[in-house]
Amino acid sequence: MDILQLLVSGLANGCIYGLIALGFVLIYKATEAINFAQGDMMMLGAFITLGLTNTGYMDLPFWIAVPLAIALMGVFGYLLDLIVIRRMFGEAQIAVVILTIALGFVMRFAAGTIFGHEPQSLETPYAGQDLRFGGVVLGVDEAVVVIATVALTVVLFLFFNRTKLGVAMQASSQNQLAAYYMGIPVRRVQSLIWGLAGVTATIAGVLYASKGSIDPSAGLLGIKAFAAAVIGGMGSLPGALLGGIIVGVIEPFASRYVAAGYSQIAPYLLLFLVLVFRPHGILAQVHRKKV
Repeated sequence: MDILQLLVSGLANGCIYGLIALGFVLIYKATEAINFAQGDMMMLGAFITLGLTNTGYMDLPFWIAVPLAIALMGVFGYLLDLIVIRRMFGEAQIAVVILTIALGFVMRFAAGTIFGHEPQSLETPYAGQDLRFGGVVLGVDEAVVVIATVALTVVLFLFFNRTKLGVAMQASSQNQLAAYYMGIPVRRVQSLIWGLAGVTATIAGVLYASKGSIDPSAGLLGIKAFAAAVIGGMGSLPGALLGGIIVGVIEPFASRYVAAGYSQIAPYLLLFLVLVFRPHGILAQVHRKKV
């Protein structure tokens, strides 16, 4: 029964890691750049939601504040690419990486200045409620995390495979030059992908803040999510979710059966093993480029 309880607990955390990892993969597939500010976008989205709700400044109901925060972060991601990232066009990828790391510091500083550095919890209509299955206790907040992750996965799958914009995004990610010649506005599509990454980050932030507490340093969770994205396969959306779930599940088991301190290092040890034995990730999507 302990094993089942640990599995349930790890699954909820893993879904949050997977949602953040989705943002890494979306941007990498579109631009071959890595956004190390993705975790900080998650943190910022959570704080914006906190500021909009009755625990913040605007006293909006939870079910109105969440969609509004998602929309605001979607616009933020779009403008971030339009105004800042696009100016790095033609520069080395390492320059973009350094820029996103700097953006992460700026977001953490801004969040700390506006909302403070003390941990805060997002009050939800389902806070403190539990579901019991025999001896296994599942918090409603954890169930919401899993359900929301599955729903978002289905929506993204349908979006990328059944809509013109989704197909255009896939085409742009696979071959930008060919997509441009086919009439696809590649740069605008890339900005939309940054906006979509902001949306997924905010959903992850709301779910994270609703099941625990949030503070500016929570943005560093993006490092663990990046490990999850690499483990699952950096070019694979399903791989991002799988990697997140694996990381989320391995932590409580490492803490319970090895030692409490090993729960933090276990994901990176797994990352090391994956890089050694399967460098492209579990669900690798490797495309050879012709020179």
